[in-house]
Amino acid sequence: MGAETISRVRARPVVVPMARPLRTASGSITAAPLLLFDVDTGGGVTGRSYVFAYDQALLPALASVAGELAPGLTGKPLAPGARMREFQARFRLPGLQGLAGMVVSGVEMALWDAFGHLTGLPVATLLGGEPAPLRAYDSYGLIDPVQEERALRGSVESGFRAVKIKLGHPDAARDVEVVARVREIIGPDVELMVDYNQSLTPQEARRRLARLDEFGLYWVEEPVHAEDLAGHAYVRRTTNARVQTGENWWFPAGCHAAITAGACDFAMFDVMKIGGFTGWTLAAGQADAASLPVSSHLFVEASAHAMTVTPSADWLEYFDLAGAIVPEPYRPVGGRITARGPGLGIPWDEEAVTAYTPRF
Repeated sequence: MGAETISRVRARPVVVPMARPLRTASGSITAAPLLLFDVDTGGGVTGRSYVFAYDQALLPALASVAGELAPGLTGKPLAPGARMREFQARFRLPGLQGLAGMVVSGVEMALWDAFGHLTGLPVATLLGGEPAPLRAYDSYGLIDPVQEERALRGSVESGFRAVKIKLGHPDAARDVEVVARVREIIGPDVELMVDYNQSLTPQEARRRLARLDEFGLYWVEEPVHAEDLAGHAYVRRTTNARVQTGENWWFPAGCHAAITAGACDFAMFDVMKIGGFTGWTLAAGQADAASLPVSSHLFVEASAHAMTVTPSADWLEYFDLAGAIVPEPYRPVGGRITARGPGLGIPWDEEAVTAYTPRF
């Protein structure tokens, strides 16, 4: 079996503690349910990646889908683009959204990581870019500014020049109160983004965002349901807010639909949903042609590589999902993140993986 041939694909579920719980208007996530991919090659190296299930109940199904796909990859070349085209053909009728799309993207990223280990190069370099410090924003959930004032000040003092918080309280006045206090804490020179996590109707978004005008928000993220492109376009037309969306676009076709609908001022790619690096680069070309600045969603390790080849790169989201199972997690330096290699630069801490493996 050749060095650039797949010899085995494994998928392992873990549920890892999160340094910062993910609290949204829809609920809270205090531990990250991840599916880890290991692609072994004939050259004796292993490519690694992970995807985020959001809900632990989905992990068995994700692992099952991965287990069904794995045997069909054995003996095939490490060719991420070719493998992606095969997956697209296989799932043309049911579609690649949801669990299948998550697994396919996870495999694709692991293939790139394996190439990186075979060549000794970062994925960023293989994609045609080069690792460089990328400006990052520190990402928070729903917060109490009183309780988290020290953390917010720490973000600014560590070098972050942007902070994002989540909104969507039952009372609109509480949204205003939180934003006002956070703006006071971080000061006028640090960018402030807010994320509603799809919790408003278009009409309610219009009403609430009018009350937030004075705080100089960099963007307002997913004020309405992600699939409601007309609703996003309505918010753009009827408010002064700059609308960010995209973390729930499935593959480049999702990007195209949003651009066509005039749904956003910014684009946010989730490497798991946009189709791995293959899908990301295709979508990045569309965003560049439409003059949409592109930011990343979660997956700080893979996103740091993808953003290096994104022509309209804007902000990298810093939110650590996998740090508890990586010996040397990606950490910001002066508010910036730099991709590293070889590959994605994320070997597993196998003792931690064992400790956090759930029993179904």
